[in-house]
Amino acid sequence: MPSLNDIRSTFLNFFERNGHRVVESSPLVPRNDPTLMFTNSGMVQFKNLFTGVETRDYKRATTSQKCVRAGGKHNDLDNVGYTARHHTFFEMLGNFSFGDYFKSEAIPFAWELLTKDFGIPKDKLLVTVYHTDDEAANIWKKVAGLTDDRIIRIPTDDNFWRMGPTGPCGPCTEIFYDHGDQIWGGPPGSADEDGDRFIEIWNLVFMQNEQFEDGSMRALDMQSIDTGMGLERIGALLQGKHDNYDTDLMRSLIEASAHATSADPDGPGKVHHRVIADHLRSTSFLIADGVMPSNEGRGYVLRRIMRRAMRHAHMLGAKDPVMYRLVPALVRQMGAAYPELGRAQALIEETLKLEETRFKQTLDRGLRLLDDELTRLPEGANLPGEAAFKLYDTYGFPLDLTQDALREKGRAVDVAGFDVAMAEQKAKARAAWAGSGETKDAAIWFDIAEEHGATEFLGYDTEISEGQILTLVQEGAAVESAGEGQQVQIVVNQTPFYGESGGQVGDTGLIKTESGAARVTDTKKANGVFIHVAEVTLGTISRGQGAQLSVDHDRRSAIRANHSATHLLHEALRRALGEHVAQRGSLNAPDRLRFDFSHGKALTAGEIAQVEREVNDFIRQNTPVETRIMTPDDARALGAQALFGEKYGDEVRVVSMGELEGSGKGTGGQTYSLELCGGTHVGRTGDIGMFALTTETASAAGIRRIEALTGQAAMDELRRVDGELSEIAGILKAQSGDVVNKVRALAEERKALANEVAQLKRQLAMGGGSDEKPKDINGIKLIARRVDGVSGKELGPLVDEMKARLGSGAVVVLAEAEGKATVAAGVTPDLTDRLSAVELVQAATFALGGKGGGGRPDRAQGGAPSLAAADQAIAAVETLIGEKA
Repeated sequence: MPSLNDIRSTFLNFFERNGHRVVESSPLVPRNDPTLMFTNSGMVQFKNLFTGVETRDYKRATTSQKCVRAGGKHNDLDNVGYTARHHTFFEMLGNFSFGDYFKSEAIPFAWELLTKDFGIPKDKLLVTVYHTDDEAANIWKKVAGLTDDRIIRIPTDDNFWRMGPTGPCGPCTEIFYDHGDQIWGGPPGSADEDGDRFIEIWNLVFMQNEQFEDGSMRALDMQSIDTGMGLERIGALLQGKHDNYDTDLMRSLIEASAHATSADPDGPGKVHHRVIADHLRSTSFLIADGVMPSNEGRGYVLRRIMRRAMRHAHMLGAKDPVMYRLVPALVRQMGAAYPELGRAQALIEETLKLEETRFKQTLDRGLRLLDDELTRLPEGANLPGEAAFKLYDTYGFPLDLTQDALREKGRAVDVAGFDVAMAEQKAKARAAWAGSGETKDAAIWFDIAEEHGATEFLGYDTEISEGQILTLVQEGAAVESAGEGQQVQIVVNQTPFYGESGGQVGDTGLIKTESGAARVTDTKKANGVFIHVAEVTLGTISRGQGAQLSVDHDRRSAIRANHSATHLLHEALRRALGEHVAQRGSLNAPDRLRFDFSHGKALTAGEIAQVEREVNDFIRQNTPVETRIMTPDDARALGAQALFGEKYGDEVRVVSMGELEGSGKGTGGQTYSLELCGGTHVGRTGDIGMFALTTETASAAGIRRIEALTGQAAMDELRRVDGELSEIAGILKAQSGDVVNKVRALAEERKALANEVAQLKRQLAMGGGSDEKPKDINGIKLIARRVDGVSGKELGPLVDEMKARLGSGAVVVLAEAEGKATVAAGVTPDLTDRLSAVELVQAATFALGGKGGGGRPDRAQGGAPSLAAADQAIAAVETLIGEKA
């Protein structure tokens, strides 16, 4: 009996032998179709090839595409576990031709694979074709020898595929397997077609037409093939089963669930095990592809799937978290075909455990509160919407869980009443938020968030994606379109652009639509909405259009490197300076990083060198940068550092990087840096390149600031410094290694010469050293003189020296140097009780047009605009002394 892994390999190998490129499954979050919540078929990743927008180096492809149908119009969630063939996660086997081959080859490929490689009896197969597709019917007759009664013509859209209301379309042929008359059901197109006797196993789409708005069609220039065969369905068939959940892969997951819950896999809890097995796959693959549980968009759907599985585990009697314990069984089954499962195993387990731990508290509390509410109601009455909203708003018990719990009791919820209560709460929230003053146009962003929900951020995993333009805003008001040269704020449903937050600047890049293009100059966030600040550079951008969004790669790479280096810097500072170091602000820009931290004094040269060396050590270590989702409390208990000024919700991203030497991180050892952070980061520390600390200064009282560079910018800075050093060495005519000693010698020589010059200036100011006759004013001797070329800082020693020579009396010196005028005065100690140097300075500076001065009674100094009135200033001093004598 072939395993599902064998069947997948057989399919891909068959088409590879027939000239097809085996293409890896695309992520579950579509990058090229903003209208889809999740990838739901094999053709999604090839959409642009079918429409001719994109070309690749192959025209034939084959894939096993992972798919999820649990949200939007493709939602099988409520049926999962109760039917034989409904899943939230499934694999779609497919072969594709992009204008290479068509019906005459696609049909023979399918027939050969099914009847020869898979060995399915020919008499068990029948097909449907679109009722006007004679070409396909004739090929089936020729290739497979099918008779008319086994080629069923279907006149409905069941056998006519469309990409949308307009665009590529075409007939299809579906292949069915007949399980025998012992099973109820009729062939497709019959009254009993909903039975399980005839099961569709493969659909071949012939993309041959283009449909227009008026309903007309024309033949496509490039006619193509798109097929899809569910691995679970063909697996059940080839393993002789009539239920997808009885296949080897699903059975192994069901038995893992049974073992973890100590509940019989085929007993009364059979449906619970099936739900758990299915939801384990969808939640694990979604987490591996970057979707995290949240209260918005894809994250909400993931959380709903997770909690549905966890509720079924609860119904099996599980007291502790179960889901995370089943992940190893899933990785064993599917990890070889999808290595991303293995790479993300730790993240998947941690996320499931966290979510289930928290949800069990919500579930237990919610069920108790629900029972209390029901006891107040008449028998069989529906739960009032207000009560259901209270459970949701106050206790975190979602409406869908309330409905599930009540369904088992034969009751329902007054959904209309719930909606009224929800609307009232939103109105209050809008008024409160709009009045907070966060932005002048706060109200419009709140309204946009209410209408469209939060923006899905895809930028952790990609820099290019498609999105749908939800609205355009100009000057605080929504507009339908914006033309070339106009400034506009663009909101899309999903984006790879990072909105400024947590110290990381917003992304820039391009947004293109069919009718125009816009250059994004910044990205911001408001109320969960990402705002692309842009200028339309070509044509017109309109609301409702599909758009391709591309982030400036080089700029984003530089920002990522600086952000990751900031984390390493933070930890290096803590280890060098002490545990008191904490972040007090940061900037992660493309050209530099800035980091403010608590520390009371300047770093020594040795501390700076230690920090810089340690950061570069961990860059060279080149370990993976890993992200986990935790509660803030759990993250802090683990030792994660919080970011200054950040607001944290119920869950946070915890970014870890670096491995302490000898700790054996892979076996539970110690991580070097662990921080709460919502920003984007490098994949490995080696991607930072290098780290160069450029400045360390004071930012505020008790706060120091470091600025640094990484990658090419750091290299350029080091080259600049090295170039200047070489230039200095050339000027000094010294080797680079001798520059410091040479400069030190020159500095000492300069200091000696400066002292000599100062001494000569003092001598010159004192008359070349000769004795000077002081002026006697009523018994007080005064020396008052103007000198030039003497700076203010040199006047103090000069005044003291002149006082010493005078013995008893006063000295006033007016000096001018480098455009600055200064007055200095001194009074010998025997006269300070009658005469103050401060008064002398003030008398002189006032006469010079200055504002006075200050100092001590024995020596004072002040400034003036100039010495143009020097004689008047000296006269004012003499007058004052005469009055004081």
